[in-house]
Amino acid sequence: MTTTPQDSTPAQPGRPPVVDLATWQAARDELLVREKAHTREGDAIAAARRRLPMVEFDGKVEVVGADGPVPFLNLFQGRDELVVYKHMWYDGAPHQGQCEGCTTTAWHLGDSVYLNARGVSYAVVTTGRWDEVAAFVEFMGYTEPWYSVRDLPAPVGEDMGHLTTYLRDGDRTFLTYSTTGRGNEVANPSLALLDMTPYGRGEAWEDNPEGRPVLGSVRDGHPAEGGGQACWYWRSDADGVATWGPTSRPTAQWTRPGAAPVETLGRQGDPHR
Repeated sequence: MTTTPQDSTPAQPGRPPVVDLATWQAARDELLVREKAHTREGDAIAAARRRLPMVEFDGKVEVVGADGPVPFLNLFQGRDELVVYKHMWYDGAPHQGQCEGCTTTAWHLGDSVYLNARGVSYAVVTTGRWDEVAAFVEFMGYTEPWYSVRDLPAPVGEDMGHLTTYLRDGDRTFLTYSTTGRGNEVANPSLALLDMTPYGRGEAWEDNPEGRPVLGSVRDGHPAEGGGQACWYWRSDADGVATWGPTSRPTAQWTRPGAAPVETLGRQGDPHR
């Protein structure tokens, strides 16, 4: 654990201690040892991931996209590898009622040019009806391809909320990997950047120094105390205040033209899977 130098200047309440550059560098170097070990372990896990077995499935099953029904094989766009995000869906809900967690992933994967350069295609699939999905995609301004996989079996359809990878060998298709839980964070660089900041993400589960403020919403352009809820940044109201209430939207939606304040999420129950 990185230690606090004994000769540090008393810090303002809730803030890191103030030290000279040499003292800071010594503490930073100590933490770097742990960071490098974490990186090497991540590399080892990725190597094990590349050695997982795979499952063959029928790549000719039809999904529905902007061009109508097409075989799942089309999602590869002629490439051999494919990354898919499986977006949860609330049937009949307006745009503000769609999944806020999935929005964070889909929003951050707005351009697959670097994946394409490595020979990997990218697409989003969801269990929503295509007419609803198409309107949502247009509203959000997404340019990557989306498809409805409604009523299709796994590993194309069913369980949503995951990043999933596939391999193609001619007309044969294979499931190779899928995330669970916080595995989706790899697609969200905002979280990784927040992890580098002194106040962190502002989530309840974080281990923070005693007295460190728990930040959540933004008021008047500055982080405001009162966060501490898991994933507080997923939804906010028109004033940028984090809330899960009926006046909220997934945070990214407030950048969209015509995203006016709302009074209802318009959704009930669990998302269609």
